[in-house]
This record gives sequence, structure tokens and C-alpha cells, in this order.
Amino acid sequence: MLEGFIFATVLCGFFGLFLKKNLMMKILAMDVMTTGVVAYYVLVASRGGVQTPIANEAETTSYADPVPQAVILTVIVIGFSTQALMLVGAMKLSQDHPTLESTEIERNHLP
Repeated sequence: MLEGFIFATVLCGFFGLFLKKNLMMKILAMDVMTTGVVAYYVLVASRGGVQTPIANEAETTSYADPVPQAVILTVIVIGFSTQALMLVGAMKLSQDHPTLESTEIERNHLP
């Protein structure tokens, strides 16, 4: 059931990216889609009963893999920087055009 909610989050972001005409809504939809993808990756990578990988003299048990954690942190940082770049682009477009509607901006740049 949790997979269904995560899949619905990704689909809401995906369809919002294509159906919304306002650039700010497109940026928000892309952020929602990224959040859904990160949540799905966390769901797939999570396992119960694993210990943190700390070296000690105790018995060997199953340890958590640190690679998915590093990938998630990388995805969060890249997503934040991409969102910041898109917001700067929208800010520059708003200085040149009175609207952030993509259809209006495209109509003004037709030859």
C-alpha cells in the first residue's frame, strides 16, 4: 500500500509537469516527483534488523549498506541545486515577461 502512495506521488508530479502551464507550478511538480522517487528508493533500500557498520570485537551481524544512504544524500543535493537553478531561470524570465505562463512566453518568441 505504501508503494501505491509513493507511485501516486510520482505520477502527480509527472502529470503536473506536463499539464500545468505556469512555470512555478512546473517547478513545484518536479520537486514533488523527485520527492516520490527518493521515497521509493528509501522504501526499496530499507531493511529491518540491520546494525550500523561500526567495527568492534562483538559477533558479526548483518550490517546496513552505506551506499544507498550516500546515493540519497547525493540525490537531495542535486535536486536542491536543480530546483535553485530553475527558480533563477524563472526569475530571469519574469523580468522580461509580465507572466510566467509557458504558452504566453512561447507565443512571444515565435518567428
